[in-house]
Amino acid sequence: MNESIIVDVADKKSTISRDIYGHFSEHLGRCIYGGFWVGKDSDIPNINGYRKDVIKAFKDIDIPNLRWPGGCFADEYHWKDGIGPSANRKRIINTNWGGVVEDNSFGTHEFFGLCDELGCKPYVCGNVGSGTVQEMDEWIEYMTFSGESPMAKLREQNGRKEAWNLPFFGVGNENWGCGGNMRPEYYADLYRRFQTFVRQYGKEKIMKIAGGPNVDDYNWTDVLMKNAHWLMDGLSLHYYTYEYRWEDKRSSTEFDTEGWYRALKNAFRMDELVRRHSEIMDKYDPAKRVALVVDEWGSWYLPEPGTNPGFLYQQNSVRDAVVAGIELNIFNNRSDRVKIANIAQAVNVLQAPVLTEGDKMVLTPTWHVFHMYKGHQGATLLGTSAAYSSAGLYEKDITVPGLSVSASEKTDSATQKPRYLVTAVNTDASSSKKVDISFANLGASIASASGTVITGDCMNTINTFDDPERVTEKTLSVTVKDADTVSITMPAHSVASVTVQI
Repeated sequence: MNESIIVDVADKKSTISRDIYGHFSEHLGRCIYGGFWVGKDSDIPNINGYRKDVIKAFKDIDIPNLRWPGGCFADEYHWKDGIGPSANRKRIINTNWGGVVEDNSFGTHEFFGLCDELGCKPYVCGNVGSGTVQEMDEWIEYMTFSGESPMAKLREQNGRKEAWNLPFFGVGNENWGCGGNMRPEYYADLYRRFQTFVRQYGKEKIMKIAGGPNVDDYNWTDVLMKNAHWLMDGLSLHYYTYEYRWEDKRSSTEFDTEGWYRALKNAFRMDELVRRHSEIMDKYDPAKRVALVVDEWGSWYLPEPGTNPGFLYQQNSVRDAVVAGIELNIFNNRSDRVKIANIAQAVNVLQAPVLTEGDKMVLTPTWHVFHMYKGHQGATLLGTSAAYSSAGLYEKDITVPGLSVSASEKTDSATQKPRYLVTAVNTDASSSKKVDISFANLGASIASASGTVITGDCMNTINTFDDPERVTEKTLSVTVKDADTVSITMPAHSVASVTVQI
């Protein structure tokens, strides 16, 4: 008997924000330096210092926004160290990540230039942990004020007369941990103070994002919402996927079937976290004005052997593609509250869509999932239901849903007719699934259907610099069974998309 998915095209829900498909770039390891930025004098092909191949890779997945400069680095970052002539910029030690020298050659101007090249929105995270209100106030003025002022004049002296547009600003990062080890009551008061000076200079609104909870710290969410929800536009949430315990991380590639299912079970936990934090937010904000901003998510395993452990460089396998598919489906399905999300991190760190080594670049399985899912950006979420068997190791009580699904509708620009996109994940490590996808209340017959799939020879298949296309998006056969139903066969450990038009 086939597994089944029902998409109710009459059950139109929230808009899936484009910004759910955002990325994160921290001064950590080789994310900025050697990842996005090689400098204008590099032999690696670049555009004003930005790697051409990396820029193209992110433009190809329609990157909507990029978060910077951290992460933990943000709460030790003093923005004036990163402006002016590069040779005069302060050299510091990156005490959070690897103990290496940070020369500040990539700063505010370089970040906004990167966003211009990518065609994406900048998301800047400010320093509450070790910074001052004045420092944050002046940075906002430097970035966004277009009139006559000391900071606007300083910006012009550094080569930029026009102010930048700043859609998103985070008031601190992980203030429960590396951002200050604060109590929620203390941070709530600090947030109220600091956000006052995130002034609205231009016409474009700056979305103020408060530092939210660590994983399941529901008290943090309650305290912040109770004491400051009317002063915030977003509340962040950080959660990483791993296998066993946080303190017992394992290899990103050398895992067995138990490691597969344990990681996937932790990935599915994201739905519980989003739901429960949203319920608390609903008490204070029933209109859902304040966005839940999942601005750090992804897989966190052991660094690759032989690399600097403080650089958090890990490989990326089919398991990571499946994790990405599961969590993006969750964000889509919870898009009434989740408006922004940022996978950690963009290049060479944790669950990176792109890896580089010298002048070489490789697209990881995770990149291919973002490419597959990009049609959901800005689309209307549709209600779905599914009937499926669970997957896992029953004798060890490690089981997960057999399928993960989300669906959306968008008007096709060429035909001006609805286009339906269904993305599904087969979580079974060893068995394929035959899946029927039915469209309720379609009102017309299916005219065409196509599909793609991401999988590998085994559950830990990776792309390498020598063999970069072992895991890519390939054509998936889609059979139109009748007027409102299509059928696919999903390989084991796979992510699939089906596009249907009437």
